[in-house]
Amino acid sequence: MSYQVLARKYRPASFSEVVGQEHILQALENSITHNKLHQAYIFSGTRGVGKTTIARVFAKCLNCLNGDQPTISPCNECSACEEIKAGRHIEFLEVDAASRTGVDDMRELLESVQYKPANARYKIYLIDEVHMLSKSSFNALLKTLEEPPPHVIFLMATTEAEKVPKTVLSRCLQLNLKIIPESKIQAHISSLLDLESIKYDEESIRLIANSAQGSIRDGLTLLDQAIAHGNGSLNSEEVKALLGTIDQSYVIELLYKIIQTDGDGAYEALYKITELNVEYEQVLKILISIIHKISLHQQLDNSEDHSIQDLAKLIDPQITQLHYEIALNALSKFHIHPQPKQALELCILRMLAFQPMSESGLPKVEKKNPEITAPPKKIEAPDKNISIEPKSSIAIESNSLDHSTQEAVAPEKNPPNNLNKSDMDMLEWNSVFGSLELSMFVNQVFSEFEFISMQNDVLKLKKSDDMINPTDSLKTEFIEALSSHFGSKIALEIESGDITLSPAAAQENAVKDQLNKDKNALLENPAIQDIISSFDGKIVDESIKKINQ
Repeated sequence: MSYQVLARKYRPASFSEVVGQEHILQALENSITHNKLHQAYIFSGTRGVGKTTIARVFAKCLNCLNGDQPTISPCNECSACEEIKAGRHIEFLEVDAASRTGVDDMRELLESVQYKPANARYKIYLIDEVHMLSKSSFNALLKTLEEPPPHVIFLMATTEAEKVPKTVLSRCLQLNLKIIPESKIQAHISSLLDLESIKYDEESIRLIANSAQGSIRDGLTLLDQAIAHGNGSLNSEEVKALLGTIDQSYVIELLYKIIQTDGDGAYEALYKITELNVEYEQVLKILISIIHKISLHQQLDNSEDHSIQDLAKLIDPQITQLHYEIALNALSKFHIHPQPKQALELCILRMLAFQPMSESGLPKVEKKNPEITAPPKKIEAPDKNISIEPKSSIAIESNSLDHSTQEAVAPEKNPPNNLNKSDMDMLEWNSVFGSLELSMFVNQVFSEFEFISMQNDVLKLKKSDDMINPTDSLKTEFIEALSSHFGSKIALEIESGDITLSPAAAQENAVKDQLNKDKNALLENPAIQDIISSFDGKIVDESIKKINQ
């Protein structure tokens, strides 16, 4: 194979080439300089931050032949450095614990511990993914760690330090590696592209560094993909297509409409986004990121982005926090929703429907900034015919909005429902709720409320303590639909407390039940059983989807 991936081609050969992790490097350099070496080191951290690489460089520092003592700057030219780099040094034993988990493998590895190194200062054992060892293997290793020979040093790497027994951790010098800052990943990628003489733009580098999420190896892997996708060069538009992301301005346009409580405008902005064929979860993450930036700017005034500055002027800080919580809650439940687009739509509807309450119990009315009358950035709509019917407005005559009970006169349409309202239970209410003629906004809002009782034309519902009261217009539309359904005037009372089962929760449970049935059906399939048995596999719940025929 002539081509070598960038992560391997540019693997650091010395401490000076390692990206980030200065606190770890300083500790190791001080240990070497002052000749205070520990018997065992364990490097912990997420994937791709340099655990195994630093361990290998440390091994070269200890056994480099260019000098009489260990050095912080290995020569990378002597036989020891070359052999450690190639993985064939007789006194440097590297083991993958994921493939050698048994106690017999560990005993075989430790048989040579008592013998002094023949042509090196130290006999070094590097155990990668050490948390994968079995309990018996850890017990076998523990005895050696308690009283190791002076010529033996153990280096261990793990992504899950919490799975390593505390008895082992207590005998090791634990070094926790941090995720790499995005700015350092950008700088590193730029330097490699310059070395490779590959054309790029700064935006493409920023996108790759952001998607790496603190992992330098993930960043270089994405860079390899981007180079292949761009036929030897990097372009921001092609990188966006590769990563499945979109321009932030589309999401800013959507958020602007939400802040203005413009439901039609929000729908149109969302339609533009759906035309780009992007991942809806990615859109939600970008939305969360923008709201986060707005919140920071409102408190610290630290953003140089004019779009963020303008949005921060338009939205109340309390509403910013409310939108952030709604978006985070939607993201946490995204993987269980049968339709990702609906999950994103529901999040937007909640942002439009809910608003924080003032100390008096009245809904806070957002004051628009008269100086800003247009979105931060104009985006041309796609060449599609969009027909959106305007919502009907409902006038409310009331001296106060903080009444616990509201009434509406039943329309003369629709005949009375024959259901005995006094004997209604939760299951019957779920059926009634499903038959109500409600707008999408109202349906999504009240689907989160739990049924309590229906007595004397008074419907009692319960919302969770952390749920914001719906607006007065939404209540009115809901009451009118109820009155129309039952053929009599209906009053609504809303309490706060712990929610047991709302219509939305009932639907969610139904989805889970169906998922379990589908999973059990797959497990009973002989072909699936053979695949699981042959490859020691398992069924991932998120992968079970209905195929439209």
